[in-house]
Amino acid sequence: MTLFGDLSEEQVNDQAPLAARMRPRVFDEFVGQGHLVAEGRVLRRSIEGDKLPSIILWGPPGTGKTTLARLIATRTRSHFSPVSAVSAGVADLRKIIGEARERLRRGQRTILFIDEIHRFNKAQQDAVLPYVEDGTISLIGATTENPSFEVIAPLLSRARVFTLKALTENEIRLVVERALADEERGLGKMKARLDEDALENLVLMSGGDARVALNALELAVSAAPVDVKGERHVPLGAIEDALQHKAVLYDRLGDLHYDTISAFIKSMRGSDPDAAVYWLARMIEAGEDPLFIVRRMVILAAEDVGLADPDALVLATACQQAVHFIGLPEGFLPMAETAIYLATAPKSNSAYMAYNKAKEDVERTRNEPVPLHLRNPVTRLMKNLGYGKGYKYAHEFPGHYTRQQGLPDSLKGKRYYEPGILGYEKEVLERLKRWREE
Repeated sequence: MTLFGDLSEEQVNDQAPLAARMRPRVFDEFVGQGHLVAEGRVLRRSIEGDKLPSIILWGPPGTGKTTLARLIATRTRSHFSPVSAVSAGVADLRKIIGEARERLRRGQRTILFIDEIHRFNKAQQDAVLPYVEDGTISLIGATTENPSFEVIAPLLSRARVFTLKALTENEIRLVVERALADEERGLGKMKARLDEDALENLVLMSGGDARVALNALELAVSAAPVDVKGERHVPLGAIEDALQHKAVLYDRLGDLHYDTISAFIKSMRGSDPDAAVYWLARMIEAGEDPLFIVRRMVILAAEDVGLADPDALVLATACQQAVHFIGLPEGFLPMAETAIYLATAPKSNSAYMAYNKAKEDVERTRNEPVPLHLRNPVTRLMKNLGYGKGYKYAHEFPGHYTRQQGLPDSLKGKRYYEPGILGYEKEVLERLKRWREE
């Protein structure tokens, strides 16, 4: 069961998209995932030693899960039987397993590759389980979803999970440059020449997905006019059209990365919601990691909004969970909401200042013993030594408050926290003032 039905290998190569034609045939052509397939790594050793267990490959789209599965089958001289969980059913699996039994009798193993295994329901996964366990097939599952939640526990316990990472910008660039140069399977015969800004945009906007990069490259090159020299010039605009995404001036590893996040943070700190949303959009549209942005908002919620509005930290943390859960593009909604909330919230850095003052005393003073009345008298000996003696249980007093020493003797009376006058902290200020006057 293949994407191209009964077409011959030569026909598939001619008709397949660039991403399929450029699929690596040997490990030396494989780009990325060095933590898994570099020389000496456990997965590479298992493959080369022909002792590979059933595995689950978990990672984003376009990172090489299918390619790696095919390379494993080639390297181990196993028959490769691919199915897609989108269209295959139990009957398809039984047919493959029956054929695998016949091959096993002849001494050849079968790798059952299930693409998008997370789309199989429990009954479908159960149908595979006995044959993984008895060795009739070796299973390689590919998924973009967390297998802990999407693959049944019995199957998961019989497989090793390997996590693939999105390709780096340098790795995507290498994939693109190979495709441009390859005259056999790539675009080499078309003599395409990309402007540097076009290549940079293609690399950045592909989001670590080699398939996205190659599909856009093929479209842009195919649409480019041929000049008198027989070459095809591909400018930035052609790549933008192919990606359907306008280039944004941004460098995730350079000054613009740091300058833009600085502008974003300072806009929220300075209570400017319009500037905050603008800089947020600049980063998102340029392909910045959304979780990097959200982490900065969580920090700002605690450092700059602080106790003037304690709900700010709750909302920022909820934003992190929402973005992690839904991803982009929809993730911009909770991010924009949180950025506006933080920008318009009352501000206080009192918790930040309090901690720094306390840290300074921790570093410059000796390790003071905990006052006896604050220690728990867990044993009779501890009670006899005075642990807990004189401790006042706050709930037994009016207003659930009573004055008692909480700091070591050498720091008695020291104040680290000085509340602000805005938002919730205004209430805190009045409450502390009242307590301190009692």
